[in-house]
Order: sequence, then structure tokens, then C-alpha cells
Amino acid sequence: MSEQIPLWVAGSAVHGDAPLEVHSPYDGSLVGVTSYASKDQIEEAVAAAAAVASEAARLPIHARAEALVQISEAIRARSDELAELITAENGKPLMWSRAEVGRAVSVFRWAAEQARTWSGEVMRLDTDKAAEGRLAYVRRVPKGPVLAISPFNFPLNLVAHKLAPAIAVGAPVVLKPAPKTPLSGLLLGELIAATDLPNGMVSVINVPNEDASSLVADPRLPVVSFTGSGPVGFAIQQQVPAKHVVLELGGNAAVVVCADYSSADDLDWASTRIANFSNYQGGQSCIGVQRVYADKAVFEPLRDLIVSKVAALKTGDPRLEDTFVGPMINEDAAKRVEEWVNEAVAAGASVLTGGTRSGSAYAPTVLVDVAHDAKVTREEVFGPVLILEPVDSADAGFAAVNDSKFGLQAGVFTHSLQTAFRAHRELEVGGVIVGDAPSYRADQMPYGGVKESGVGREGVKYAMADFSYERVMVLTGLDL
Repeated sequence: MSEQIPLWVAGSAVHGDAPLEVHSPYDGSLVGVTSYASKDQIEEAVAAAAAVASEAARLPIHARAEALVQISEAIRARSDELAELITAENGKPLMWSRAEVGRAVSVFRWAAEQARTWSGEVMRLDTDKAAEGRLAYVRRVPKGPVLAISPFNFPLNLVAHKLAPAIAVGAPVVLKPAPKTPLSGLLLGELIAATDLPNGMVSVINVPNEDASSLVADPRLPVVSFTGSGPVGFAIQQQVPAKHVVLELGGNAAVVVCADYSSADDLDWASTRIANFSNYQGGQSCIGVQRVYADKAVFEPLRDLIVSKVAALKTGDPRLEDTFVGPMINEDAAKRVEEWVNEAVAAGASVLTGGTRSGSAYAPTVLVDVAHDAKVTREEVFGPVLILEPVDSADAGFAAVNDSKFGLQAGVFTHSLQTAFRAHRELEVGGVIVGDAPSYRADQMPYGGVKESGVGREGVKYAMADFSYERVMVLTGLDL
């Protein structure tokens, strides 16, 4: 690709001064060349967002919804191109890239539907004699322009989860995509620029991570929505305590397999879901399965099935239709995973399959007998590594899930309704997935975590609430 891919500043295609080359994590080939925004271009994007904020907030519901539908349909129309672009810049296999594009189509469609119901509420206040003749109308209004900072692992859909809700509530947004994978977000910027939204409504600019603090601090962007690592997210929160900061951070998602989940069909399903979703996206998902706590009654057959299914996963060139596990985002990421696994093995863990690295690819790996203080247990591996451990009961499994500084999602395989409700009550996570891996996410449901997994919620309706606040009008002297 010889033509430089533009940034989008207030609806216009521009080029910065410093080139940004994007290379394939799989083979290092050049995927595309874009640029970093200049200081003047950053200022233009922020100033445009601030200048259009009042107009954006007043946009009729139909205008927001029609633009969101147009974006959804434009993504669908270019779905093959977008999927290939995600695979090229991110390294995830084509099957997962296609799924990501399909989810982005749905996110913008959901946002259009939610925008059409964004009507506020009316309440009579004459529940007390002193309030006779009074009526309240409550509407939600944008908190102001949003700074959206997205990660590399879902370069289209996690961008969609920030831009679509912002447009739906009438909030301008400045997107800073991950420098490793900016091209999907830039193409989305092109699609948004083709709508009738005001020019300052959406800007997509590349900014080096080390230079982002001034953008975070800009008072004209009162909302910051960040998805990424915990240390960076909490640093943002500390830097701008007066802003509304939404953080979707890491996890080390756990699964509990209960004793009642014991039939051949049960174990086949559980092992398939665990094997697949500990390795999809190359393990680079904050709700990818990392820890499995299985009741001793089912541990051995489950272990054997998981190991055989993980070992059978097709790895290699992400551009091939049947590749299930591709490379990690770069060789440094794979080396870090390699170091963590080697540390665990040196402390007594055993590798049942995998445990090897080739360049940026780390083989799907299953470990047992892992120390509870090992990094692969305590931290977020963010790679294709799975830990298996037998437990005496659901009590022990739930305690192990909660013995973590993270709390994003957990999976519980059980047929017991009582156990399911107990898990929902006791597990310290943002979401409990019963009968499946914790990696399940529907884009309309609330998604986020507790503890060091973040603050606030994604999911279209819930992000819209995060980006807005209630404003009450009380009418007086009415004959109700």
C-alpha cells in the first residue's frame, strides 16, 4: 500500500507530519502507512468538538438515528475489506475478524434503536400536598465531548462501543486509536464523514501513547472513555479526577465447572468452549479464559478433553480460512508470555501442551500445578495460556475466582438454578455467564468490571447513560 491513509479531523481527511507505519504481526509485512497528527491538527480536532457540542446536543433524534443506521450499513457493505484489514493489522484470524465486523454492524444498529427511545421520563410530584400542581420532566443531556482511547485487540468493535453511544446521545467524540492498529478506526472515520452529522462530531487522530497526557488533560474533553491496561487507565483517572472517566481494563477470567456438569455431552461442551475461548484472539481478550477450577469429580476427564482440543487448534497464517489461533500483537508480547510460563514451570508447574514460542506466535498452552502466586495466576496473561486446577466443591471454586484483584466476568458450568443464582450473588465480577465461558458478550448488555477491572459500563444503552446526565425541569401551577 503506497498511498498514505488519512486522519479525519472534523470531517476532513488530513495528513500529519510524522509517518506511522503499520506492520503485520504475523510476518512483519507493511500493511499501510498513515501519520501522527500534528499539534495543530490535534488542536483543530478538540476545538471542533468543543465548538459543535451545543449543536450536537440539539440534534433531532431522527438525525442521530439515521446517521447511526447509515454507518451500520456502510460497515456491512465493506465488511470483507474491514475484516481483511483487521486481520492484516492485528493478526487475528479471519474468522474472528469477520465476527468483529459483524458485531460492529450490530453496535451501530443498536445505538440507532436506543437513540429513538432516548425520550426521558415524566413524573407527577403531587405525592405530597406541598407539591400539588407540579410535574417533573427528566431528560438526559451529554456531559460534553468525549475523548475515546481504544486498544489494539478489537480495533473496530471497541471503537464502535465508544463512538456509537456518543453519537446516540449527541456528544462529539475525538478518537485516539491504538498506534499498533489504527487503520480500522481510520476507515470507520471515513464512513462517519460520509454522513450528515456535523463536521466536528467525530475526529479520528493518531497520537503517540507517550504524548496522550495533554489530550487527556484538555478541559474541553470532560469525558474520557479508555479501554486498555490497568496501570494506564488508573493513571488517567488520577491525572484528571474532576473528569468523568470510564475505564474498561483487564481481567484474568475464571471458570468453575461444577460436579453436576458430568455427562459426556456436558464435558464435551465445557471443554470445547474453554479450549476455544482461552485461545481466540491469540488469548488477547480481557475475558479470555485464563483460570479453570473444576470439581474433582469431573477434573480428570475434563482436563484430558481440554488438552486434546487445545492441541488440535489450527495455528498459523491468520489470513487462512481455517486458522483458529494467530500471532500475538508483536514479538515482545509473545516473549513476555514465554517468560511468565517459564517462571511458573520453574516454580513447579507442568505444561500439558504448548509452552513454545516462534517469533510473535505463542503456542496454545495448558498448565497444571501452578503456584497461586505465579504471574500466570495473579496477573492478566493476555496470551494463549490456560491454567487448570481441581477443587473440592463449588465453594472452593467460587473462592478461587474471587481470590483475584480483577473482576470482569466469570463462567460457571452447572445445571443447578440455585448454584447459578448463588454464583451471581457471590462472585465479585461484572458478569456471570452460566453454562458457557466468560468470554461471551452480547453488545447490548452491560459490560464492565469491578476491582481493578475498571469503572463504568459499556453496552450501548449503558454507555449512553455514562456519557450523559439527568437534567430535571419542574413545571408549576398545573391542573393535574
